[in-house]
Amino acid sequence: MRRIFIAVIFAIGAAVPAAFSQGQNLAWVQIEAQPSLTRAQASIRRYAATLQDVNGFTIRGGWYAIALGPYTSEDAERVLQVYRAERVIPRDSYIALSSDYQQQFWPVGANVLNRPALTVPENEADTQIARTQPEPETESEPEIAPAPADETLREARASERLLSREERAELQEALRWAGVYDGRIDAAFGRGTRASMSRWQEANNFEPTGVLTTLQRAELFRQYNAVLEGLDIQFVRDETVGIEMKLPTGVVELAKYEPPFAHYNAVGDVDAKVLLISQEGNEATLAGLYDIMQTLEIVPETGPRMLDGDGFTLIGEGALSISHTQVWFKDGHIKGFTLVWPAGDEERRTRLLGEMQASFTPIGGVLDPATGNNEDQSIDLVAGLEIRKPRLTRSGFFVDQAGTVVTTADVVAGCGRITIDQDYDAQVAANNTSLGIAVLRPREDLAPLSVARFQQDTPRLQSTVAVAGYSYGGILGAPTLTFGELADLRGLNGEAGMKRLALAPLEGDAGGPVVDAGGAVLGMLLPEPKSGRKLPDGVSFAAGTDTVQEVLAEAGIDVSTTSESGQLSPETLSRDASDITVLVSCWE
Repeated sequence: MRRIFIAVIFAIGAAVPAAFSQGQNLAWVQIEAQPSLTRAQASIRRYAATLQDVNGFTIRGGWYAIALGPYTSEDAERVLQVYRAERVIPRDSYIALSSDYQQQFWPVGANVLNRPALTVPENEADTQIARTQPEPETESEPEIAPAPADETLREARASERLLSREERAELQEALRWAGVYDGRIDAAFGRGTRASMSRWQEANNFEPTGVLTTLQRAELFRQYNAVLEGLDIQFVRDETVGIEMKLPTGVVELAKYEPPFAHYNAVGDVDAKVLLISQEGNEATLAGLYDIMQTLEIVPETGPRMLDGDGFTLIGEGALSISHTQVWFKDGHIKGFTLVWPAGDEERRTRLLGEMQASFTPIGGVLDPATGNNEDQSIDLVAGLEIRKPRLTRSGFFVDQAGTVVTTADVVAGCGRITIDQDYDAQVAANNTSLGIAVLRPREDLAPLSVARFQQDTPRLQSTVAVAGYSYGGILGAPTLTFGELADLRGLNGEAGMKRLALAPLEGDAGGPVVDAGGAVLGMLLPEPKSGRKLPDGVSFAAGTDTVQEVLAEAGIDVSTTSESGQLSPETLSRDASDITVLVSCWE
């Protein structure tokens, strides 16, 4: 019954037009979730070997889901029940909705979240439907040309002797790819290579002689290169950038020049991109390019990377894509390339990358800095490429000489990485979500210009206060100071650990220090409450010094205090507040 039902479901799903109506609620049968992309890909291949319509999606929390579908809600329930009963899928499989999923990682390059639902036949009609499918029309068998005669062993040895050293090495590479050779690529056909040839011949129903004939070598390379079919790899000579190399012209084409890059963008189903890199410069220019490229959206943050005086290699490994950048520096010219390829298509990516690396040839000239129209100018673009941006930014401030920072609790929630001033990684030392306060410790030693001094005396109502913060998420490169007044020593509901301010900050200011006229810290600015009510303009709240110090004491952090009051000039107050204020960023 299991085999009949599976075959019928997917035969009809392929043959019958998809049933889909406006507003239909698509459903999926989620059969598994894995915490890593590698484990998810290994598991999804096992399911795909026996089931159709297997898909993989990223989900919240950094996990990877494996699901069947999409179906209507009713069909999803039927598929779930039958597959459970037949033990095709785990017992804990369940129904999920499209809204549960984010981006698709399997099949590579697919996007089925918006696809119409598959049509599944009624259970009781399965056998009848299967019987009434139209029989394929029979055609007369075409005449088959006789296969060309293969070489004798003696002829095979003679043809093998005509191979160049490079061709012999390529043959060993193909044998290694086939899984029958694990020796060195030395172009020497010794016992190991001969044994691997015999194993390949036996596996492909040839007589295991240990010497490949011309036809057998052709078959081995046909298998070896099958993974590259459709990429249309060809030599491209780009005189504008001064580079000649092999490119996958079947999936990318030249779109524009934005110095120092020539952009070859995707034109097919594969979400790929190639950059050719070309500019004049010196070692400082090379180092600057290395740093800038690590801020680009196309270069995921994790992955090996290396810079030296002759160039750099930069590999970014993300859940959805992998980028490989290789740059060489010679005679004042900086040239190289970047390949961006979907994750999970590792064999094809590796083979293509090898072809590109082996063929890369600098030719005369570099890309003219004036080339291109630069129409897409934006602070978030570098040479036409998106800069990687944090998911959320807030302000914070130093509380000790070790670089410990106080900030808001919301900015540390669900972060894959937290940074201070974008350059320094930090970890959460304390997080009091009820009070809305988090404490961060830098992962490396920092030397703050100054640290907060917490005011111990009770401030006067209607006295001047100011908040220092990165109002625009770091775009300005430095904190700004927003002035106001202390409106109340309590919250709207009488909360003793909160102060009400007559002050109009921006969202990015949250987490910044609230200071008095003498520069002493009165508290930490809180984000606008998410109560569903819109407060009047100019109303904001801060966690008081007692509240902030309580959280710091629980984390074992000593702070500086003061009872002095004074009056600093606006310029001095701005400088002192800026010295303790930092930008806190949450990254995926």
